[in-house]
Amino acid sequence: MSMMIGKKEILTLLQQYHIPYEITEHRAVYTMEQLSLVSLPYPEDDAKNLFIRDDKKRSFYLITIKGNHRLDLKAFRRQEKTRPLSMALASDLGRLLNLVPGSVTPLGLLNDKSHEVMFYLYRAFLEGSGRIGIHPNDNCATLWISVEDLIRLLKSQGVPVHLFNPVILQKSKRLFF
Repeated sequence: MSMMIGKKEILTLLQQYHIPYEITEHRAVYTMEQLSLVSLPYPEDDAKNLFIRDDKKRSFYLITIKGNHRLDLKAFRRQEKTRPLSMALASDLGRLLNLVPGSVTPLGLLNDKSHEVMFYLYRAFLEGSGRIGIHPNDNCATLWISVEDLIRLLKSQGVPVHLFNPVILQKSKRLFF
């Protein structure tokens, strides 16, 4: 089994690729609700990451949307022509991305050497500041980087990135999980 890429390795990788970043250390958070209680420098750029599977447990998806949005999973299913979807199990998260609940992040895809998990990134992150706030494979910190740099880094490691415009159920100043 290959070595897990954790926070330290993520920061080293960012330096190797000359990717500028900021990091906000904070207490461990497991939900968007808990994160809303943490003082973040760019809360409007924070990401919510959903680890989803189909009903046959054959296809897995990491869907990254704005932190203050709620994704319409049924609409996503229709849009992407998938089987019925639901939240994946913690055991699948550990097996496929080497992550624990609460630390889900696109950077976990670097641990998925066989690229079993399909990554969908909300296109709106490219607008405005062009910045995204994600965990560095550790839910005690939020990493702020350019979305374009994130995409470039993932693609350099062989991770396909699907940009999409999801159907949003709810949008609010308050963060929802």
